[in-house]
Amino acid sequence: MTITTLKTIKKQAACELHSKIKSAEINLDSLSEIFSALPGVSILGGNFSKETADGFSYWMAMPKEVFEFRAGQVEPLEKLQQVLDKYKPSRPPLPNEMFTGGWGGFFGYELGSHLEPAPCTNTDDLRLPIIRLLFYDRLIAYDHNKKSFQLITLQLDNDTETPQQKLSFLETLLDKARDVRVPTPPPADIEDMDFSRIRSNMTKDFYLRAFDKIKRHIYDGDVYQINFSQRFCCEFLARPIDLFHWQNRYNPSPYSAYIDAGNFQIVSASPEMFITVKDGIISTKPIKGTRKRLEETSANAKQINTENLQQLIDSAKEKAELNMIIDLERNDLARLCVPGTRKVTQPRTIETCPSVFHAVATVAGKLRDDVNFCDILKAVFPGGSITGAPKIRSMQIINETEPTSRGVYTGCLGYIGLDGSVCLNIAIRTIIIKKKSAYVQTGGGIVADSDPMAEYDETITKARALIAGITAVNSV
Repeated sequence: MTITTLKTIKKQAACELHSKIKSAEINLDSLSEIFSALPGVSILGGNFSKETADGFSYWMAMPKEVFEFRAGQVEPLEKLQQVLDKYKPSRPPLPNEMFTGGWGGFFGYELGSHLEPAPCTNTDDLRLPIIRLLFYDRLIAYDHNKKSFQLITLQLDNDTETPQQKLSFLETLLDKARDVRVPTPPPADIEDMDFSRIRSNMTKDFYLRAFDKIKRHIYDGDVYQINFSQRFCCEFLARPIDLFHWQNRYNPSPYSAYIDAGNFQIVSASPEMFITVKDGIISTKPIKGTRKRLEETSANAKQINTENLQQLIDSAKEKAELNMIIDLERNDLARLCVPGTRKVTQPRTIETCPSVFHAVATVAGKLRDDVNFCDILKAVFPGGSITGAPKIRSMQIINETEPTSRGVYTGCLGYIGLDGSVCLNIAIRTIIIKKKSAYVQTGGGIVADSDPMAEYDETITKARALIAGITAVNSV
């Protein structure tokens, strides 16, 4: 099949699904290592914490097509809809628990400036694509509950390979992974990270002055909450896949991801699900409320964790923040769902991650039949948990106060299946690697009674595990 430009697309490419189940004891890091050497690789998951999320990890490479939308271009959703319409199943898809081929990649935060009246006025110094999606006609899925692999291929019109040839290629990759042993990454003391050599896109004084400006907006009634962030930068000397291995071992996250775009890489250790669409049901799972969690190796770590957990459970401030975002997400979903079907399917719950405790909730509803993926993006992007409330005014204030564009940070990563399924994370706890530098951005929700030093310290807490991983792999 030849790759055509958007202007020359005249008909859809029919796709037929083929798959093969393989039961095999293969280290997931070994499979990630094998895939990291292939062009256009995307890995979603790859660690045991996926069991608590959607239950599947995916390895994809050798895409048939790459779609990018960049700053300076216009009409992103129109262009996106054209590429999504290009590939369609040759028959109605059967219900399937997992991703069975289609598009994988990311949407940068600045897409929001094309969807809402919130123009970007800060500096785009990294110059990453705003949208980057790759079409995958072959992938390996791992079912964490059944402990089995499934090899998945799509047969396309005018294909140069048969489905069996594609499946055989995937089997070869599994066989190679059996013989690969990924060395155990070195540990790091997350709590003892030295931030003195870590650069930021703002000084502490800049952060505190911006905090005061945001508080004035809140007192004036412009907004109820703003998610304000700072970006850290440090030297990166290792292989990007080594950092992914480190995060999966010491900081495993249910919506982790690895993307190699050639001139930059993404290592995401995100704990937050943005959108899941399955069987016509859309759900979103915002996080609001964070407390530090220590490794229980020291004598007082257990006591400190118990105290921090109880603080988060009892915090009236954190409860109010999450309730604000739940209401925002319910309003966003109202633009997409059958009336009367929206509801909070999971009330406020505390989840435990390796280095933090989080407060989360889930909102879901049944999509109307006339809704497509671009309609979903227009209604809900960017996620309310990383903008604030009301969303549009929050986005405008973020653009006025943060000195650099967010890029991938607080955008989303994941897949869009040909069968209509979607799973995208919120790209928090996400590292961008470019030109031997690693960028880590973290933030938190500021409300009327927020304490400036507590909020500043929270950005450090959230960055520690990511910076620790960078430092550890740099030392090898």
